[in-house]
Amino acid sequence: MELPVPVLSYEQLRNRAESFLRQYNPDGSIPVPVEGIIECDFSINIIPIPSLQRVHEVDACISSNLKSLIVDMAVLESRSPNRYRFSLAHELAHAVLHSAVYEQLRFSSVEEWKSVMGQIREQDRGWLEWQAYSFAGLILVPGSALQIKLHEALSLAGSGGISVQDASDSAKEYISTWVGRQFEVSSQVIGKRLDYDKLWPPHEF
Repeated sequence: MELPVPVLSYEQLRNRAESFLRQYNPDGSIPVPVEGIIECDFSINIIPIPSLQRVHEVDACISSNLKSLIVDMAVLESRSPNRYRFSLAHELAHAVLHSAVYEQLRFSSVEEWKSVMGQIREQDRGWLEWQAYSFAGLILVPGSALQIKLHEALSLAGSGGISVQDASDSAKEYISTWVGRQFEVSSQVIGKRLDYDKLWPPHEF
């Protein structure tokens, strides 16, 4: 299936994310109110579905008309908001970045969605998912706020006797976990942002 899949670099995605945040989170609220942005600004209806992950092996998906976002009930009701928030941001990224692609897709159920996605060329599907993953991380963790929280985390680590000078995996995990709590995202999301944004290893400590 030939689709108009954009090829966007990480820097292009960063610029799009910064513009997005200026428009939809102008006061710089942390954590970013992604659920409210989806429902109020984009008029997308969030619909929880039981056993979506168990039956279809997917946490969330968005409708072909970009008006409904289906999410696994267990993800929504989880004690940790991280997975739910990232699932929402990932699907929102498709609405923001890939509307031209979704205009050419037609499906009315999760089963049909899986079938349609299976028909997309692997390279194109890879671009779609990588861009959505990257954009989700960029809007949930704004760059300027990330640097501020990273500095706070490094200071706390130092005062607690945790050395970050050797940039060990355990130090990075400690930092990523603490920073992730501030943004309500996983430590893995923060870890990748630290790598992509060249913030690790920290130079000033």
